Amino acid sequence: MDIILLERVAKLGQMGDVVSVKEGYARNFLLPQGKALRANAANLARFETDKAQLEARNLETRKEAEALSDRLDGQTFIVIRSASDGGSLYGSVSTRDAAEAATEAGFSLDRKQVALAAPIKELGLHEVIVDLHPEVQATIRLNVARSMEEADLQASGKSIQELAAEEEAAAEFEIAELFDDIGAAQLDDDDLVETPESDGTPEEAPAEDDIEVN
Repeated sequence: MDIILLERVAKLGQMGDVVSVKEGYARNFLLPQGKALRANAANLARFETDKAQLEARNLETRKEAEALSDRLDGQTFIVIRSASDGGSLYGSVSTRDAAEAATEAGFSLDRKQVALAAPIKELGLHEVIVDLHPEVQATIRLNVARSMEEADLQASGKSIQELAAEEEAAAEFEIAELFDDIGAAQLDDDDLVETPESDGTPEEAPAEDDIEVN
């Protein structure tokens, strides 16, 4: 299907370009979202009439998006989720979750503006692209953790694997200390056991008369 773009669309073209796309893509996305019109004589004439207005509106929305991008770009948002010791989430973090985390922090985002190739399924720090305008993007970071304490540690640069290794090392150290304490206590108990002391007099050998001969 041939369409007229009413705004810049990534990998398709700029405002005013006439391009060919799959009919499903046009019907389900471009046309209902107001990003394009069917390419015919009537719509071409309509575009030329509205072109100046469309460009002015695009310029205004781009400036607003750039102002938001200046504040949003580089921000980190914490998302708390349950996960296994290996870091795999019991579920996932979606575009909706990312938009809600940013909105709760004071940035008004829609899930459709969040670009995720696939839902996030691991703990850690994840960079996410946000499309604020056809010509403006921002990059945010999602700190997906099981607790605020873990999020702080991840923010400091430690991975979930490093945290697990540290916890395991700490547990092994505690066990080693416990066995050391038990060993020390056993030595103390041994010291308390009294052994018979010799008076220094050598024992006499039995007399020959006392030895029975069969």
